[in-house]
Amino acid sequence: MKIISYNVNGIRAALNKGFVDWLRAADPDVLCLQEIKALEEQVDFQVFHDLGYKVHWNPAVKKGYSGVAILSKNEPDAVVIGMGHEPYDFEGRVIRADFGSLSVISAYFPSGTTGSHRQDFKMGFLADFKVFVKKLLKTRPELIISGDYNICHHAIDIHNPIANKNSSGFLPEEREWLGDFLKMGFTDTFRHFESAPHNYTWWSYRAGARSKNLGWRLDYHMASSALSTRLKGAGILSQALHSDHCPILLEIV
Repeated sequence: MKIISYNVNGIRAALNKGFVDWLRAADPDVLCLQEIKALEEQVDFQVFHDLGYKVHWNPAVKKGYSGVAILSKNEPDAVVIGMGHEPYDFEGRVIRADFGSLSVISAYFPSGTTGSHRQDFKMGFLADFKVFVKKLLKTRPELIISGDYNICHHAIDIHNPIANKNSSGFLPEEREWLGDFLKMGFTDTFRHFESAPHNYTWWSYRAGARSKNLGWRLDYHMASSALSTRLKGAGILSQALHSDHCPILLEIV
């Protein structure tokens, strides 16, 4: 199974930049999207149906903001919208699809870059998300949580760790949370296969950051320990240019 996660920073904008052609070539079995920024009625799902995908959508209530989705070649046995926490579900942060014993979550973690209020919201989300996942693992132990975590874990995951040590997304408490999350029994699948530096998934639109590869690794496929023997490969698809993020790939057997 090939799973791709992609923060598209607006699906309608991505569609205007050749997203369908990219999807046809990439050909994932499951595609997790973040920051779709569109309601169902604002997108022509037929372009996805024509490629053989079932579409499950969880937009934010606020138009043009946030939202997640899962596209899959096989219809999921079940789809669960949200976390059961109204403040986060209002923003379209989580969607889960079950395929037999395997569950795949597309998640868009809050950003704290717009001020202390949103940073506090982000930290609250992190605490509640950990509780949510611990409970979920009891019934769905084969779990992949894909998406934009808005956190760089280690210095190797960010182009300038010293200058960004006090920046949201690389704060000590955020990095500690991610470490604790992995200790719950998850694998950062990209780092499972690749230890080299300078591998990023997001670049600022400013100052030619992408062409200079001055980026952050904010996007992850986290796989639970029950899937450890099924991990086949992982990668960053940095040639896709529909967003300020790029897609990430996970292959399992």
